[in-house]
Amino acid sequence: MVEREITIRRAEPSDRAEVLQLCRSSLGWSPKDPDEAFFSWKHDENPFGRSPAWIAVAPDSTVVGLRVFLRWRFRTGSGETVTAVRAVDTATHPDWRGLGIFSKLTLGALPELLDERVGAVFNTPNDKSMPGYLKMGWSTVGKVPVSVRLGSVRSLPRLANARTAAELWSEPVSVGVAAVEAFADADAVELLLQRRAPTAGLGTDRTTDFLQWRYRFEPLHYRVLPLGDSVGDGIIVFRARRRGGALEATICDVIAPRRARVGAAFREIARAVDADYLLAGSASARLTHGFVPAARLGPSLTWRPIERPTVPGMSELDLTLGDIELF
Repeated sequence: MVEREITIRRAEPSDRAEVLQLCRSSLGWSPKDPDEAFFSWKHDENPFGRSPAWIAVAPDSTVVGLRVFLRWRFRTGSGETVTAVRAVDTATHPDWRGLGIFSKLTLGALPELLDERVGAVFNTPNDKSMPGYLKMGWSTVGKVPVSVRLGSVRSLPRLANARTAAELWSEPVSVGVAAVEAFADADAVELLLQRRAPTAGLGTDRTTDFLQWRYRFEPLHYRVLPLGDSVGDGIIVFRARRRGGALEATICDVIAPRRARVGAAFREIARAVDADYLLAGSASARLTHGFVPAARLGPSLTWRPIERPTVPGMSELDLTLGDIELF
């Protein structure tokens, strides 16, 4: 009989090989997908800091469980920064499931995150994992408000049937320029950030380093459509991906001066991608741009206070799809 006792501890760099092996065996990583490079981009290269992780170790020293938290930083409308983490990757070896390893890893991380003065944990769990988070003390903030713009009337049935999660990997498109190219000029990006319309709520602390990291992973095919002659005139970041039988153009970020002409840019993206619909965070698109609210397509946001004791209301947040799409 296999001993069921485990040890929970923080992962160290020397654990990486076993961590990756656990992910391969437990998460269904395919040899044809760049999952290992994706893991490294998320957790090693993030300008907000390397991701802290906790592992469950069996008596024979085998890593049988994993929980990783992606570092994040928010900024309030008054300029205050709030450190946070996003609960992302988790894996349990098939032979060790049903023993509460997921909860032990998640809750076991909180005291150390408090010691590091992390303000909160946030994430967007699916319906299956939501009850577990609520049991562990997470609070439901609500559905992140999103809006859609139909590509054409014939796309309506495909939108109605787009009830599944979107694909992780994107479809290559040629409209605009590759994000890594668009954000390469640091001076132009700084100008863009200086000229953008101000936000009132708690939103991601967008910096040049952040944008250069966030949208540079090539297999995700992030594209940027400039709203003028240069990046400093405003940009839309987007990608195309499948959701069920529909082709979705995901509007990840709109960073622009207050009077930028974004409506024409949305039309260009829809036409060039031949998308069934455009999906955007409601803060990024308005009725005047041809978008309508689509509450059922928004993910559920949960929040667990750590050092910062309050749970924000959805109206206090300024989130884009680039902030909350699945990592």
